[in-house]
Amino acid sequence: MAPHTEQLTRPAVQLRSLTRSFEDRTVLDGIDLDIPAGQFVALLGHSGSGKSTLLRAIAGLDHNVAGSGHLTAPERVSVVFQDSRLLPWRRVLDNVLLGTDGQDKGRAALAEVGLKGRERAWPSELSGGEAQRAALARSLVREPELLLADEPFGALDALTRIRMHGLLRQLWQRHQPSVLLVTHDVDEAIVLADRVLVLDSGRIGVDLTIDRPHPRSYRDPLLGEYREQLLAALGVVEDPA
Repeated sequence: MAPHTEQLTRPAVQLRSLTRSFEDRTVLDGIDLDIPAGQFVALLGHSGSGKSTLLRAIAGLDHNVAGSGHLTAPERVSVVFQDSRLLPWRRVLDNVLLGTDGQDKGRAALAEVGLKGRERAWPSELSGGEAQRAALARSLVREPELLLADEPFGALDALTRIRMHGLLRQLWQRHQPSVLLVTHDVDEAIVLADRVLVLDSGRIGVDLTIDRPHPRSYRDPLLGEYREQLLAALGVVEDPA
């Protein structure tokens, strides 16, 4: 179930004039951005455009960014990275519960991502997709109001990525946090998100609403127009042949 209209009127994230420079290079240049509560947003951009820098700012992991402009975000924020970042010396359930209490909540979260029965497994015994499922479970037990995902499926094979896309959408619809997904994949953005941003030259160059019902398919020809708009914004011209 999608978030209610009244929920989407409440901002979960507000950025005003957010700037971040590294030495003499400005990566984020006075960004203004609102993300309503419960909205699923994807962030595209070239490598080095500042996508992960922006995500780290919102997560509160880069205080130099947060201190250079106005930034508000929910109290409960979870981050999922491309690397699952499971501790190899802890079993799966212990990884999910890291820093929290409640065995039952951890087991329920693992069941929700399809890992029931894997509580006592070691991270080395998991496939790449299973490790990312465990990382999602770890984020769920914290009941986040905002889920930040930094290319969480980038290292997975194509079939596993598609399965993980469906899982992420299901978890979002069930728990209804705000989601900011950083990705290089235009198709991933338009299939998953309801709003897609393109970061260019330190600013939000495109802010596009994807007005199509879910579930969406990569083969849906009606998504082609969105795809062309986003590729053009990224400076990509497809070979018609």
